[in-house]
Amino acid sequence: MARTPLRSARARAVLETEPGARLDKRAEAIRRLEARAEDERRSFLRMASHELRTPLNSILGFSELIAGEIYGPVGAPEYKTYAELIRDSGRKLLTLANQVIEIARLESGAADLVSRREPLDHILDDVIDSLTDEIRRRRTDIHISGQGSLPDVMVDPKGVRTALSALIGNGVTHGPENGRMDITVATADGAVHLEIRDQGPGIAPRDVPRLLRPFEQGENALVRRGEGAGLGLPLAAMLCRGMGGALTLSPGESGGLRVQVRLIAAD
Repeated sequence: MARTPLRSARARAVLETEPGARLDKRAEAIRRLEARAEDERRSFLRMASHELRTPLNSILGFSELIAGEIYGPVGAPEYKTYAELIRDSGRKLLTLANQVIEIARLESGAADLVSRREPLDHILDDVIDSLTDEIRRRRTDIHISGQGSLPDVMVDPKGVRTALSALIGNGVTHGPENGRMDITVATADGAVHLEIRDQGPGIAPRDVPRLLRPFEQGENALVRRGEGAGLGLPLAAMLCRGMGGALTLSPGESGGLRVQVRLIAAD
């Protein structure tokens, strides 16, 4: 009887040296490391978001005050022009920072997309309003078929606006001045299908996959002439997938880009 504990200890030692037991321990160690890495990644994204946005918001706020001469004339007219340049550059940098952070959040699974019922009319109104300055500057004529009676969709409110702002903004930026953009909406098989057609320079079919890779554009990344870092389309695709939808790109029949977005229809 006195030897039983010793036999039990030896049996446990033998079991623990079995391949299955070693694999279980290794898998548990990997899970702990992955959980720790995920916590550190989320902490970094929160820190980066705060540390980037806080100074940029100050730059934007004060440059707008100066450009608007809220507290009186700034003197030489060049100073007002410089303040406007600072403001515009700050907006571009803030957009880039937001896109980089959001892509990192989506890739790491840290982005919490919560879908709810949203009227597509309201979504598109908000998106167009957010792009008013660029639309006016480019004098782009945007036609939305069926506007005012569009269906509701099940989407994350911020995510869908970010995605559609990137898609429509891309068409405005790369389209010609005094150009036209057509947006059509159809419902089929429990989904709402948006199609966005612009009059941009067009793209070869073989180059379409590159547009969905971060920091890529239709042209060669080292010699491209267009504005932007090439993050809008990849971010939009990731957001659509995250909301249970999809995004596909194809060359337009007569030039430009054809963007098809599938979203879940509300019951």
